[in-house]
Amino acid sequence: MTKYVTRAGIRIAEQLSEFVENSAIVGTGIAADTLWQGLSDILGRFVPHNRKLLAKRDDIQAKLDAWHRANPGPITDMAGYQTFLREIGYLVPEPEAFRIGTQNVDAEIATMAGPQLVVPSLNDRFVLNAANARWGSLYDALYGTDALSAPAARPGGYDTDRGDAVVAYARQFLDASIPGWQAALAGGNNPYFVAKTQSGDTTRYLFKHHGLHIEVVVNPQHPVGATDELHIADVILESALTTIIDLEDSVAAVDADDKVAAYSNWLGLMRGDLVASFDKGGKTITRALEADRVYDGLTLPGRSLMFVRNVGHLMTNPAVLLADGSEAPEGILDALFTSLCALHDLQGLGTYRNSRAGSIYIVKPKMHGPEEAAFTNDLFDAVEDVLGLVRHTIKVGVMDEERRTSANLAACIHAVRDRIVFINTGFLDRTGDEMHTAMHAGPMIRKAEMKTSSWIQAYEARNVQIGLACGLSGKAQIGKGMWAAPDMMADMMVQKIGHPKAGANTAWVPSPTAATLHAMHYHQFDVFARQAELAKEPTPGLEPLLTIPVAPVGHNWSAEDVAQELENNAQGILGYVVRWVDQGVGCSKVPDIDDIGLMEDRATLRISSQHIANWLLHGIATEAQVDAALTKMASKVDTQNAGDPLYEKLDGASLALKAARALIFEGAMQPNGYTEPLLHKFRQEKKAGA
Repeated sequence: MTKYVTRAGIRIAEQLSEFVENSAIVGTGIAADTLWQGLSDILGRFVPHNRKLLAKRDDIQAKLDAWHRANPGPITDMAGYQTFLREIGYLVPEPEAFRIGTQNVDAEIATMAGPQLVVPSLNDRFVLNAANARWGSLYDALYGTDALSAPAARPGGYDTDRGDAVVAYARQFLDASIPGWQAALAGGNNPYFVAKTQSGDTTRYLFKHHGLHIEVVVNPQHPVGATDELHIADVILESALTTIIDLEDSVAAVDADDKVAAYSNWLGLMRGDLVASFDKGGKTITRALEADRVYDGLTLPGRSLMFVRNVGHLMTNPAVLLADGSEAPEGILDALFTSLCALHDLQGLGTYRNSRAGSIYIVKPKMHGPEEAAFTNDLFDAVEDVLGLVRHTIKVGVMDEERRTSANLAACIHAVRDRIVFINTGFLDRTGDEMHTAMHAGPMIRKAEMKTSSWIQAYEARNVQIGLACGLSGKAQIGKGMWAAPDMMADMMVQKIGHPKAGANTAWVPSPTAATLHAMHYHQFDVFARQAELAKEPTPGLEPLLTIPVAPVGHNWSAEDVAQELENNAQGILGYVVRWVDQGVGCSKVPDIDDIGLMEDRATLRISSQHIANWLLHGIATEAQVDAALTKMASKVDTQNAGDPLYEKLDGASLALKAARALIFEGAMQPNGYTEPLLHKFRQEKKAGA
């Protein structure tokens, strides 16, 4: 039972008040009474507005549902459809041409192009690994993954054949990226050479290409360097330029304990004192933040520049109760408390600096249109006032993952034009919203076909073009989504170069190793030159974006097709939900129906549950067929998790199984198809039972 203390007329969970008053606020110069009164004032001002925005979502969805019932199937009158969308406030007027005015942005965001990690804030070891992924060994990344096509390493120690193939691959990369690099090692000139440093037998030579650094490590005493003609022991790449510490889709944070754990890790990163110890092979390993890298006359950051992703507008959390006893909106709490933690960085109170430009970087997800973006802008203004920050110190990343935002992206950017540092596309959440928006239009095409549908092609292209037209190049990130298969690096190396080629100066990767490998793409391709080319091209129109991926009226799938689609979706739902509800794990490598490990978070769950809900609504599948698929896939998921000592089987008493059924059978009624309300309900029930 959570205990509360009263502060400024609101009730604060004891563990949160203790964290704030004894840790987060210490040294910042802000009095506790000032902070709590500030929170109370913010809640009083913004909670009613937040509720109105959510009510507007519901009102628009009801009107969309009614229109699609009256006009089933694919859109046949696009002009009439767009007129309707404008009449209900779904589409808003485009702003006059403008350029964003964001100032004081770190180079990693504004003028450098490279990989971005997203990591769950609740796992201290993971967040440290991600923050330290700014630099990665190319030798290790190649040796241990399938990115190198040579035969896999033989067991029983270092495989010299595999090692030779790694060295040859790395040499080719160096020759292509920094031609003539060998001259610098011999004391000669090279246009890419920046600096070097020596310690003992090791000399590190630093080069720079396309804004990214490459370090060649020479050590004749090293086991690898001793056998190399140039004594090169390793090649280190500047890898994850930025990392998002996530409080949203990749975590299961449902109460004050969870929120304090997430805030504590973020505070530890901002102060530089976060450590994590764990057992590995019978030895205790301790992780801490990496120091800066020092060369002769030059110091470079040793850590990835960190964003923090707050929760969106929908969810509330019992960590703070309002005067009427209702829960406070979680996104409002996140805005204040994550910014408070970041004060330690801004004021130089910690061991290291995150933002050398003096900014706080918050990613804001799941906003629907420019009104909600404007709400976030006003909220950040209010937080800055409480914390005594100069206006627009808090920067915002806008995730283009809801259809109403995609259709009004320029207006959304305009609403936060003096603090925006990031836009990106996210296929899964965006597809979930696509399906829920047109839930009553008819049965959606199969999930695998979505990636090639016309709306998503327009969505990806418009995001970049609108970002460039609004002046993001050189000031902000234009990002692309996740590569979800961390064990399939060869495929990633073939496919993910498409992101920089599309004009994205960052893209999400699932691991530090993937960041190092993906970094090579930014040496192969000059993203900012590509952005300059794309800026001359017109922005695709709205029509393809608004083309709904619904099957033609009367389309029939075979019984085999239906069963296959249901089982694929059911397996993904169960494999993810069983960890979320039973273990509080919001993101992990989950085996898919073909036993391929995929990094899954709530976005995956949203699309799968919405797809089955849609097919149920339109009679493509029956309740009995869905239950049969769930039963069959529960057995498969049980088998896939047989080696997990914490795993609980998906039997009749399983809360996780009940949650999966609710996500499907109540999916058409969930707000915008989000999974959070039901997940939180079942996770809270699980924690209460434990």
